[in-house]
Amino acid sequence: MDASDRRYFEEEDSSLTKTMKGAATGLAAGTIWGTVVATWLDVPRVERNVALPGLIRTLKMMGNHGLTFAAIGGVYIGVEQLTQNYRQKRDFVNGAVGGFVAGAAILGFKGKSISTALSAGAALAATSAAIDAGGQTTRVDTGKEYYPYTTKKRADAAN
Repeated sequence: MDASDRRYFEEEDSSLTKTMKGAATGLAAGTIWGTVVATWLDVPRVERNVALPGLIRTLKMMGNHGLTFAAIGGVYIGVEQLTQNYRQKRDFVNGAVGGFVAGAAILGFKGKSISTALSAGAALAATSAAIDAGGQTTRVDTGKEYYPYTTKKRADAAN
């Protein structure tokens, strides 16, 4: 393992923290998506100024999408971290394995069929591998170290 790979393994977040962050991000994104879907598909009928049934249907749809996205995010990141720690490599294979397991387990369970599980797993694995292999990332390693404090002495501090 070379120095650049070692730096990725020495990040401040543990695998469990990354998994929880993935699940929380999935919950937030799924809840927002559930709101959009509820607005498009489940336009509540207003009957005699009673809004509660429509609100309850919208909240159920938001919760359903939120929990599904949270499960996908948590399983994806968790399996990716397990694969990365087992293989001691950081490449597109980890994400592909995580994507396949997340798609097959979560979406296959919701679809209640093996063919749905395999196709959802393959779709998420291919998407993750394409993004990882294409080098799409939000972090760029410039080799520069940043500290929460300054390492240089001020000229007026000596006075």
